[in-house]
Amino acid sequence: MKTQSLSWLALPVLLLLGGCPEGGGGDGGFGNGGGISSRIAYVANSGSNNVSGYTIATTGALTTIGGSPFSGVTAPSAVTVSADGSFVYVTNHGGANSVSAFTVNSTTGALTPVAGSPFAAGTTPNAVTVSPNGSYLYVANGGGNVSAYTITAGTGALTPVAGSPFAAGTTPNAVTVSPNGSYLYVANAGGNVSAYTITAGTGALTPVAGSPFAAGTTPNAVTVSPNGSYLYVANAGGNVSAYTITAGTGALTPVAGSPFAAGTTPNAVTISPNGNFLYVTNGSSNNVSMFTIDGTGALTSPATIAADTSPSGVSIDPNGLFLYVANGGSNNVSAYTITAGTGALTPVSGALGNPFSAETTPSGIATPGRP
Repeated sequence: MKTQSLSWLALPVLLLLGGCPEGGGGDGGFGNGGGISSRIAYVANSGSNNVSGYTIATTGALTTIGGSPFSGVTAPSAVTVSADGSFVYVTNHGGANSVSAFTVNSTTGALTPVAGSPFAAGTTPNAVTVSPNGSYLYVANGGGNVSAYTITAGTGALTPVAGSPFAAGTTPNAVTVSPNGSYLYVANAGGNVSAYTITAGTGALTPVAGSPFAAGTTPNAVTVSPNGSYLYVANAGGNVSAYTITAGTGALTPVAGSPFAAGTTPNAVTISPNGNFLYVTNGSSNNVSMFTIDGTGALTSPATIAADTSPSGVSIDPNGLFLYVANGGSNNVSAYTITAGTGALTPVSGALGNPFSAETTPSGIATPGRP
């Protein structure tokens, strides 16, 4: 997924993006108690200080949720939705240095601020993710650390984990948790990836031996494959670094052939729920790079498809049928159908409203559990 400040619009200003957890997204509908059967998606709009909410139709079309856009955020940089669809979390820039938390109405998808929201974070929170089990939330702060919180069941309120914040590298840009909830990874703009083990029961972070691991130029986004075997980093320098994840330790080893060429200024990355396909948004070439993931974790069969202006975030619906791109320069969302078996993207019909309107300067997009 992603989820960022649109700094790549004016390089060399800092590139900021939220990460994309790959834990799947459930079986349809809302995990917090029945309600509408359509999927939900949310877009953080950094220019208008709000969050757009949508339901996803069986055609892939987006319909604006009643009451959208939702306030309660300040210069939002990233957005994530818990895997069960119960809560939405948004990181706030603009000096706010906080995380806004919302409950999701199980019937309509409307957002209501959690009591106590926003919650304090570190300096320049750039990215946010929820652990697959919904117990913990992590924020990558551009100031050089990771804020960790426990999520109160039923309310979504955040409580700092003992020892938080935890030191990271130079300018953390993105964060993700492995599908088994054992490891956390942070992409640092300084050119590497910080890796941690997550302590079961507390959510505390401990650096993995050998961390940080070298990446490409200005890592901008990070994601883990659904089977937990591979990690991918979108580097603003124009490529994707790929790694195998050592079972039991979480250490990273570069995949043969890595890095793999992408478009201009990659800034967001996501993987299909079946683990077969990887997608990267390229902020300066206004397109999406598509790859097949082979049995070694290598990226093959590269292709591209046009997006709108300055794509800034990407997410896939939990069923793996549709892909959505938030376009920061054109204030809208491009929607695509994912072809089963090949992963090829086909734009959803323009007759259905594609691309779909958002508010000002979308900075990220998320569906339940992704990112």
